[in-house]
Amino acid sequence: MPAKRDKIIRFCNEYLKVSDFEDYCYNGLQIEGKEDVGKIVTGVSLSKKLIEAAIGKKADMIMVHHGFFMNEMPSPFRLSGYRKNRVKELLENDLNLVGYHLPLDAHPVIGNNMSLCKILGIKKTKPFSYGFIGEIDKPTDFEKFKKHVEVQLCKQSFSIAAGKKKIKKVAIVSGGDSPDFEEAYLAGADVFLTGDIREDVVRKIEEVGINFINAGHYNTEKEGIKNLGEMIAKNFKIEVEFVDVPNEI
Repeated sequence: MPAKRDKIIRFCNEYLKVSDFEDYCYNGLQIEGKEDVGKIVTGVSLSKKLIEAAIGKKADMIMVHHGFFMNEMPSPFRLSGYRKNRVKELLENDLNLVGYHLPLDAHPVIGNNMSLCKILGIKKTKPFSYGFIGEIDKPTDFEKFKKHVEVQLCKQSFSIAAGKKKIKKVAIVSGGDSPDFEEAYLAGADVFLTGDIREDVVRKIEEVGINFINAGHYNTEKEGIKNLGEMIAKNFKIEVEFVDVPNEI
């Protein structure tokens, strides 16, 4: 049996504590579609490929981590080009678009960063920025830990070995957070793992003296939306399918 759209949204908003966050996107229902939802397609980022996959799978809702962001909109506002085409396709197919950004990064149970901690064996975690800082079981060579990251996340990483050779304390913030390297260092991290690397921070990371791993923006932000989809499927007894549209960045 289909579930009511607004009940699904209310459940997600409350579980993710959306009202606790100041974000540069609207967290929740971004584009309204049909009221009854029998199938949801989840994905990391909104795209034409994801929309077309959802249409092909006869979904009633698309739920993503990266939806429409206000800082990406032209000023003065206009709806044109790829933005118009995405909205047009969503409206023509009566598809709901739902997005959860920072609340899905920071959630202490199903979020992107806690998921990465669990996958990589980071324990004794404490909040750090929108992620967490914690420890691995025993001191390990940085290069060995980097290989562990690559195996567990199935992606070759970019790294900077500028800190201790033996590491134990790891800070993790998924997505585009490389400028927080200094805060990670001051918090006592031996390694800062995130999902991007900006040109202006490379030399700074070396000079501060912290080990750094870029495991990819898309790649570090898959687990949260998958976990949320699984929760919705369990609670509302509807079909939820994650669609992977890989992005090497």
